Amino acid sequence: MCTAIAFQSKDFYFGRNLDLEYSYHEEITVTPRNYPFRFQKVDDMPKHYAMIGMAYIVDDYPLYYEATNEKGLSMAGLNFPGNADYKPYVEGKENVTPYELIPWILGSCATLKQAKEKLSGLNLVAISYSDELPLSPLHWIISGREGSITVESVRDGLKIYDNPVGLLTNNPTFDYHMTNLVNYMNLTAEAPVNRMTDKISLEPYSRGMGAMGLPGDLSSASRFVKAAFTKLNSVCGESEEESVSQFFHLLGSVEQQRGCVHMGDGKYEVTIYSSCCNVDQGIYYYTTYQNRQISAVDMRREDLDGQTLVAYPLINEQNIFYQN
Repeated sequence: MCTAIAFQSKDFYFGRNLDLEYSYHEEITVTPRNYPFRFQKVDDMPKHYAMIGMAYIVDDYPLYYEATNEKGLSMAGLNFPGNADYKPYVEGKENVTPYELIPWILGSCATLKQAKEKLSGLNLVAISYSDELPLSPLHWIISGREGSITVESVRDGLKIYDNPVGLLTNNPTFDYHMTNLVNYMNLTAEAPVNRMTDKISLEPYSRGMGAMGLPGDLSSASRFVKAAFTKLNSVCGESEEESVSQFFHLLGSVEQQRGCVHMGDGKYEVTIYSSCCNVDQGIYYYTTYQNRQISAVDMRREDLDGQTLVAYPLINEQNIFYQN
């Protein structure tokens, strides 16, 4: 399961937690403008916007989990089992496979408005990358400075929702999550007041009691509520250090620790990595479960007019700074 967040301070930031019980040995991947994207059923893209993100590279093809392009548009795919429903080929539609969707959008769209227009003719066609890599059931968040949308291909068709919260988790469908937020509309960062009765005096006995009832479990519905409360009440300085630190704290509010989500056979789901991309600067920051030190890859230090992928393995070894 996963959580993705779009966040605005002085610059715009986008990132996610990847929560799984295994890793595909994903890498931070820069795709330059002249790397040829080849697609199954739509026109190939020999030239496109450069992008950076996390990908599993197979046969020199980046299977992006999430990415940001050089124009400031970002996109992430999150697990959506049981609800994701991909379709047969439809004549007259843009028949894009789910694993092609991120490069297809980010390669050609500079703004959220352009992405919405491109999605209007989309059919997410049920074609796997290979027999060894079947399709993952996903839904997506697309974010830019002007806002966010959620894209879901479900049994009754393609749904595109405006996403005013600027975040996404997993099941159920996005409309459920937005309705569920109403159940928590009384939560506040302020100290609570006694609305129960005027016949007795009731005083808070602890700080933070305005958030009493905020979910703390690791279900996707609870993570959506907690991430929404944390993000929407966030107070952050404008420096890069403050913004990046705050972003990782937001993701940290819903991260998963080994032992809390047992998948059977001795396997546990954990937050394999957390990412934070400064969309305006093209800098991709990350931490891993084993390494809490923030590492970074700067897209603009690469040859963005190149033709070959540039990939950096995750630094998983824990780095500890000794002060004495």
